[in-house]
Amino acid sequence: MTFFKTWEEFEKIAENVYLQNSMNTRFVLKYDHLQQSLIIKLTDNTLCLQYKAEMTDEIKKLEKFVSKLLNHMIHLNCGKDGKDNLKS
Repeated sequence: MTFFKTWEEFEKIAENVYLQNSMNTRFVLKYDHLQQSLIIKLTDNTLCLQYKAEMTDEIKKLEKFVSKLLNHMIHLNCGKDGKDNLKS
């Protein structure tokens, strides 16, 4: 497991991991009440990335990142015609 010190580094590598292996990538958020921090974890079963967010502005960055991941999910699963390309 790799803990990143800067949000920008985590965001860049996490997005690349998702784009390379979207079907096996998991994204988990865990709040630690004692330390008042949010642990962000992204893994594709071979690489595990983690970041600890402690400041409010980091939470805003996380919100933008999650929105970006959801956008990737929509575009990877839908073709140009807007129809779902997932196989049952």
